[in-house]
Amino acid sequence: MPDDAATPVREDDSVRPAVVVSGLTYRFKEHLAVEDLDLEVRTGEVFGLLGPNGAGKTTTLRVLTTLLPVQQGEASVFGFDVRRRKIAVRRLLGYVPQQLSADAALTGRENVMLFARLFDVPRRDRRREVDEALETMGLQDAADRLASTYSGGMIRRLELAQALINRPRLLVLDEPTIGLDPIARGAVWDRVGELRADTGMTVLVTTHYMDEADQMCDRIGLMHLGRLRAVGAPAELKAALGPDASLEDVFRHEAGDSFEEGGGNFRDVRSTRRTARRLG
Repeated sequence: MPDDAATPVREDDSVRPAVVVSGLTYRFKEHLAVEDLDLEVRTGEVFGLLGPNGAGKTTTLRVLTTLLPVQQGEASVFGFDVRRRKIAVRRLLGYVPQQLSADAALTGRENVMLFARLFDVPRRDRRREVDEALETMGLQDAADRLASTYSGGMIRRLELAQALINRPRLLVLDEPTIGLDPIARGAVWDRVGELRADTGMTVLVTTHYMDEADQMCDRIGLMHLGRLRAVGAPAELKAALGPDASLEDVFRHEAGDSFEEGGGNFRDVRSTRRTARRLG
């Protein structure tokens, strides 16, 4: 079937895993970013990928969103091979990258309208869909202001509106609340929770905030040095370590006391800090 063929409706999508990764390995020249990764994300769940900088989380997301090629192994989204069916996969996705993606020179409405055009939302439906996405994210009153005037929390909600314009079945969030204050972080997650409840959307997220992962994720996977070290519900992982263990304890147990031991690099750290500063 051609890669740009229409995505068919499948009767078994309610039981089909949203994401299946098998033996995924990815290298940047001599650096092994992801090593022999096996991962399954269930349809309808919020799955969190945790790990220190350089653990391989963002690389994994970029492969799944077709921004990086599959070098070795297999990956699929709702049964569509990421290597062979890139366009079909992209039509199922909403993606909020770690780095800011909103255009500060455009208004909020113009930013979302741009994504509506990129995702081929029918012309007759665009204005309604854009208005609905902005309203869902609580940005209707600020829709005609330049994005450069938005706060960090508003920018993240704008990016969510962009990601939701094609009504994705899988929402991929890479550090969606980095640098936000607790109130703004809560507002972003409240919106995501409402959308998930209304649509049954699957969410795949990376975060460094243990409280977010503990409260918002149905299951989490802990990555370190490109490998998946543990998978399970937060409560299960904590219980396996001890009755008083926190998710941070589990994180340290799997990644080591030094989060940068063999993992991460200065580019990752600078990138994360730069994003946090830009978000205020």
